[in-house]
Amino acid sequence: MKSRSLLVCLLLAVPALVPGASKEIQELQRDVALLQQQVKDLQRSQDEKLAAVTELVRQSIEAANRANTGVAVITSNIERNLRDQTEKVATPVLGLSTRLNEMGGELRTVGQAVGDLTALMNRLQVQLTDINNAIKVIQQPPSAPPAQSGQPGQPAAASDVPPMPAETMYNAARQDYVGGKYDLAVQEFADYLKYYGNTAYAPNAQFYIAMIHFVQANYETAVKEFDMVLEKYPDNNKTADSLLNKGLALVKMPGRKTDGANEFMEVIRRYPKSDQSVQACTERKKLGLNCGAPSAPARTPARRKK
Repeated sequence: MKSRSLLVCLLLAVPALVPGASKEIQELQRDVALLQQQVKDLQRSQDEKLAAVTELVRQSIEAANRANTGVAVITSNIERNLRDQTEKVATPVLGLSTRLNEMGGELRTVGQAVGDLTALMNRLQVQLTDINNAIKVIQQPPSAPPAQSGQPGQPAAASDVPPMPAETMYNAARQDYVGGKYDLAVQEFADYLKYYGNTAYAPNAQFYIAMIHFVQANYETAVKEFDMVLEKYPDNNKTADSLLNKGLALVKMPGRKTDGANEFMEVIRRYPKSDQSVQACTERKKLGLNCGAPSAPARTPARRKK
C-alpha cells in the first residue's frame, strides 16, 4: 500500500517537473485516480457486507442461545414429570412384584408338598397291598397233605399270594432292566403286574415291558405293549413316553410310517410343552412332515416315577 501511494505522488509530481507532459501521462493519472476510487468503493462494499454478516452471526448466536434455553427448560420438565411418574408407578409395581415372587414361592412350596403327599400315598398304597397279601396268607387254610404213593393226587391250585412285597419286586425288576437282563426283567415286571396290577407303579412296569420288546427289535409286540399302557392306565406318568415310543416302533415297521407320524402328532397335541413333544417334532421332520400347531392345550404329564 505504501509503494502504491509513492507511485501516485510521483505521477502527480511529473507535470510540475517536466513541463508539457504528454497527454498519455495525464490519461494515466486519470486511470490511477479512477482505480483509487474503485478500490475505495470495493473496500466500503466489503465493510458493509462484513457488518451485515457479523449482524447475522450475532442474531444466529442469540437464536441458538434462546433455543438452548428452551430445550433445557423442556428437558427439565420432562425429567421432572418422569420422576413424578416413576415415583407414582414404581412403588405399586415393586410391591406387586414382591407379592408375585412371594406367591411363586408359595406355589412352589405347595407343589412340592403335593408331590411329597403323592409319593407318600403311593408308598401307603404299596404297604396296604402288602398287608392285604399278608392277611390272605394268614387266612389261607392249611394245604392238604401230599398224595400217598400209588394214589391219584389232585393238582395243586396256583397261589395268589405274591412271593415278595411290591416295592421289593418292582425294584428287583427295574434293577435287572437297567442291568440289561431283559428276559429276566420282563418276567419280573409281568409278575409284578400279576400281583400288584392296581398299584401306582403298575403303569411303569407295563411301560418297561414294552420298552424291552422295543430294544430287542420286537416292534409289533412293543406296539401292543405300549397300547396296554395307554388303555389300561390312561393319562399316567408314562403316557407321553408310551405315545412317543409307540410312534418310533411303528416307523420301523414296514408300511407303518404314517401311523407312526400320527402318534408323534398326538404327542405334540397332548403335551406341547414337553420334551417328548420336541422329540416327536424332530421325528416328524425326519419323515418330511411339519409339526403343525396343536389344536388344544394339553395337560402337563404327571410327575415322573422311576
